[in-house]
Amino acid sequence: MRFNVGTPDRIARIVIGVVLVLLPFLSGLALFANPLWFGASLVVGAVLIATAVVRFCPLYAIFGLSTCKVT
Repeated sequence: MRFNVGTPDRIARIVIGVVLVLLPFLSGLALFANPLWFGASLVVGAVLIATAVVRFCPLYAIFGLSTCKVT
């Protein structure tokens, strides 16, 4: 598998992913009382963290994008 997620992109994905995973539990927002928003936040956050860890984003591959520096 070829890497297509660069370091700045990975950092942003990890930060946003962690925020999305923790937000439903810690925020107390009424929005997350709805199971759809609660689950969506967890799933999107988990996907962002997973793509940052493996350094591969399937959507980037489909569209031919890459944020990695060519060495």
